[in-house]
Formats: sequence, structure tokens, C-alpha cells
Amino acid sequence: MTPPRNSNAVRDIASVLHPYTDGRAHQKNGPLVITRGEGVRVFDEQGNSYIETVAGLWCASLGFSNERLVEAATRQMRQLPFYHGFTGRSHEPQIELAEMLLERAPAPMSKVFFANSGSEANDSAIKMIWYFNNATGRPQKKKIIARIKGYHGVTLAAASLTGLPANHKLFDLPIAGIHHVSTPHHYHGANEGESEEDFATRLANELEEVILREGPDTVAAFFAEPIMGAGGVLVPPATYFEKVQAVLRRHDVLFVADEVICGFGRTGEYWGSQAFGIQPDILTCAKALSSSFLPISAVMVNERVFEGLADGSQSVGTFGHGFTYSGHPVPAAVAVETLKIYDEMDLVGHVRSVAPAMQDGLRKRFSDHPLVGEVRGRGLIAAVELVEDKAARRNFDPARKIAPRLSKIAESHGLIMRFLPGDGIAFSPPLIITEAEVNDMLDRFGRALDELQVQLRRESLAPV
Repeated sequence: MTPPRNSNAVRDIASVLHPYTDGRAHQKNGPLVITRGEGVRVFDEQGNSYIETVAGLWCASLGFSNERLVEAATRQMRQLPFYHGFTGRSHEPQIELAEMLLERAPAPMSKVFFANSGSEANDSAIKMIWYFNNATGRPQKKKIIARIKGYHGVTLAAASLTGLPANHKLFDLPIAGIHHVSTPHHYHGANEGESEEDFATRLANELEEVILREGPDTVAAFFAEPIMGAGGVLVPPATYFEKVQAVLRRHDVLFVADEVICGFGRTGEYWGSQAFGIQPDILTCAKALSSSFLPISAVMVNERVFEGLADGSQSVGTFGHGFTYSGHPVPAAVAVETLKIYDEMDLVGHVRSVAPAMQDGLRKRFSDHPLVGEVRGRGLIAAVELVEDKAARRNFDPARKIAPRLSKIAESHGLIMRFLPGDGIAFSPPLIITEAEVNDMLDRFGRALDELQVQLRRESLAPV
């Protein structure tokens, strides 16, 4: 049915360039227009209700309606709607938020720099690393290592760190000096009979081989998400980060923990770093920092890194990096209130209490399903990977777009889902979700998955 001429769908097609969207397909199919949110649900123009299984973009931790955050933004808009942090200026929301983050950091940190997105935070971290090494007399130590299927954003340098082909093709990326090592995904990456611990040893050895090949005096940093998000919700094998960090320490390579998805309770710990014993030199965070009610991100640096940045800024006369909206008082005030809410509700305790319903529920209900190869996750982040051949662990031909197809079917069952590379279906709901809502979500997913199975079975019997 053709939408009315002045409908939001037609207006959108005529005017909006969408991120992460096939532009030609969008011209044909149009958008799903969301008009309001309540708790873990959002509603479209027709009033249809959907459970948001990935909290928007892994980010709406407190759901889609929280009056305290609205009031915090309103109060700050009335008192000081904007001010900046350039040339030593400041304001209380920025100061309080920095103090709160340092108090909660998973490793000793010294200072906090604010930006507006995870991509900006990771780009800023790269610039800080280069600046730090120049300031400390190591101008050759600039190369950065990330991982295939890692996700660190879409700005120029952050997209280069991101290890996904779609983020590089036609963009002339990655930039020089960025290297990628293997994905720590035991299901697909391990050799036959290789334990998680042995697989982790092999990956740590590979990392060391890359550092030695490039020259330790040229390798500056290693970026990693505690659990890889957009690349597939990939949980590291046992002992992986322990062994990786030993390599980094031997060669004086900084560890940057990208906590943009994993931070603030998602894994069942306050930080993903705490879940896996990571002691980062630099930590980036965003998304749940403000429950995504307003854009804000942060880069935390330890004392060693800060001292290098401070010395460099003295020699140059300024630390020539920052954004107009760095530490903007309104998002900062909302983030302060968000962290207070997390403390008051014992967010980590809530996640731990609800997580078994999701993790065990996914495994018990779907591990044996004919279309499911692996269920993986921790806390309130998980993925179900679809396969054509369970025994061979073989995914469907990407051209068949099986995961996007399941995602579309799920909409008819009242779910908005996120599909991932390799036919993964992500689960990362708002952290306020209840056990009853988790069960409802899994019931709806089961019905959608069974519907897809019926469709594929019918197609296999159809005449060619």
C-alpha cells in the first residue's frame, strides 16, 4: 500500500540520509517511524507496541521514559543551557560527573575528557596516544592494534579501528598505522579440539608476533571491547585478557578499554573490564553514561598518560583538542542523574538478578533449535547465531539475508531486533527489564524463529 503523500514515511524517504541503511532499499521500503517510548517498549505511528531488544543501539539503559532525567535536563537548561570547557573554563555538572566517573573507574584513573559519542571518544583516545608518545620522546611509537570484528565507531580513525568490512569499503579506510589481529571467537576460530585456554594462548602469541614484526618501539596501543558488541556479541575465551595484557606489558603498549557498550552494568559488573580482569590505561564510555537521553561520552586516562598530555600541552602552549560540546552542561547534568539512579536502584544487582532469565532462557529454549548454531553472552547482553548447517557450524549465504529477514518477521511479533554480521541476533535490552518482560521477549522471539523455520522449509520444497 502506498503511504499518504504527506505521511512521515514519504517525507523521510524524500529528505533523510539514514545511517547503516541500504539507501536504495530504503527508497522502496521506507522507515519504521517510532513516535513514543515507555519503559522497555517503543510505539510506532499506528500505535503498535514493540519490546526494544537492544535498547535502541545498546544504549537506553533506563528505558524510554524516565522523568528524573527529563527534570535534570530541564533544571540545567534553565540554569546554564550551555558553556564550554576551553581555556580552563568549567561548570559544576562537568566537574561532578568527572568526579563520579573517577570514583567508579575499574582501575586508577587521573582525569576525564568529555566528548559527544563513542566514536568521538575513541578518536580522541587515538589522538591522545599519539600526543602522549610525542611528548614523551617516542615519536615512532604510533601504530595501533585492534581486532577483526571489533567495533570502535565511525569517525575516520575510529572506523579504521573497527574491524568490519562494511565500515571500510568505499570509505578509503583503514588509515595507515592501524593493524588488526584475530577475532577471539572460539566457536568459529578455534582449531578442532582446541580448548578456550589454548585458543587464548594462540591469540596472545599472534598479538605478540604482530608487535615484534612491526617493532615494539612503533606500537603504541591496543583497543578492545570487553565483549565485542556490533561484531557479534563475542565473549572472550577463558584467560584471553590475562594473556593479552601480559603481552602488552612486556612491550609497553597501552591498553584502551572500549566500554561504550559494556560499561554501566551491562555485563553484570559495573564495567566490562571488571568482568574480565582488565586494567586499562585509557577507558572510553558513552551510551549508558546518560542512558542515551542526551549525547555524551568520556575518555578516562591514568596518571601516566595525563602527565604526558600535560607536559605536551605546556611545550605547545595548549592541548589543541576538544569539541564545542565537550562536557556540555545539560548532557552532563543528565549523566550525573543517571549515575545516581544506577546507585539508588542497585543496577548491577538488578542485572545479576534478571540475567539468568535471559541467558539460561536463551540457551534452554534455542540451543537445540535447527536454525541456531550458538547462543552466547553474559549479563544482559547476548546473541543467537543462525546457521544453515549446525554440525559444520556453517552460516547461511549472506546474500539470503536470513538475519534481516528474521528481524522483519520479529516486528510482526512485537519485537525490534538488531541483526549482526554472520547472522547473529543481538539481545541487549534496557537494563531496567524485569524477568517477566524477559520471558515475554523470548516468547516472541521463539514465535518469530519458528515462523522463519517454516518459511525456509517451504522454500526448500518449492520447485526450482
